[in-house]
Amino acid sequence: MALFRKKIGVEYGEVLGDKGYRIRESKLDSLLWDIEVELIQADVAHEVITEILNGIRDEILSGKIKRGIAPEKAVEFVIRNEILRILGKYSGKFLDIALRFPSPRVVLFVGVNGTGKTTTIAKVAYYLQRHGYSSVFAASDTFRAGAIEQIEEHGKRLGIRVIKHRAGADPAAVAYDAVEHARARGKDFVLIDTAGRMQTNRNLMDELAKIKRVARPHITVFVGDALTGNDAVEQARMFNNAIGVDGIILTKLDADVKGGAVLSISWVIKKPIFFVSIGQEYEEFMEFNPDWMVDKLLGAG
Repeated sequence: MALFRKKIGVEYGEVLGDKGYRIRESKLDSLLWDIEVELIQADVAHEVITEILNGIRDEILSGKIKRGIAPEKAVEFVIRNEILRILGKYSGKFLDIALRFPSPRVVLFVGVNGTGKTTTIAKVAYYLQRHGYSSVFAASDTFRAGAIEQIEEHGKRLGIRVIKHRAGADPAAVAYDAVEHARARGKDFVLIDTAGRMQTNRNLMDELAKIKRVARPHITVFVGDALTGNDAVEQARMFNNAIGVDGIILTKLDADVKGGAVLSISWVIKKPIFFVSIGQEYEEFMEFNPDWMVDKLLGAG
């Protein structure tokens, strides 16, 4: 999404003698309209669009562009800084937060069907291994066909023990047993997989709340699909309202050409984005970096 470049040119600028340039106020509404259209097309949440536009307006009206700097570059600089402010407002590193708690640190992963949650859990385990920390998997998705086998396969590849019960068993009991196993064996982390569920299904959300009461996770992570844009934002909002979310992982960012979910989700639920997934392999997973993200959004990287 190479934002904001098509119509930002010298037609928006006004020469101020030797002092430099400024954006003509009479042209500002037109400029902001162009930006708003881009953001709407990128599936950015309405409240985030309003925040970005207000920030750009305030910054442009309060400052001047130094002589020799093309107005379009100066405007892009203002836009970049405003997006960085949005992306960095609710920041936090997963390990920094997790290591505040005693072992075993219990992490609960939630989200809707089809976001790649189980694979994401394996990527988190791989990330922890590279930082010297051990993990146990809790196969608490006891309803989806093949879910236990899927996380067992990841366990075999990574050399991680999987705590499981039979299919259809109580997911909360699986989570409890995994925590007890990790405590007895001196493991650093318990990573709890759960069944994907629609955020509007009250019974399934109540079941998730039960898992949380029993396992008492230190961190609850919402796993969202970046390709779904505003849908991911609304899902995160409802999960946060129902059970509480401490951070976010966004998947399929390698295929996301809009960026709406990334720009919106942290701001809307006021929680940090911990990681983004940029491919299928365990290594294609990175800590969220606002500078990297704004380069991607602005077409600079």
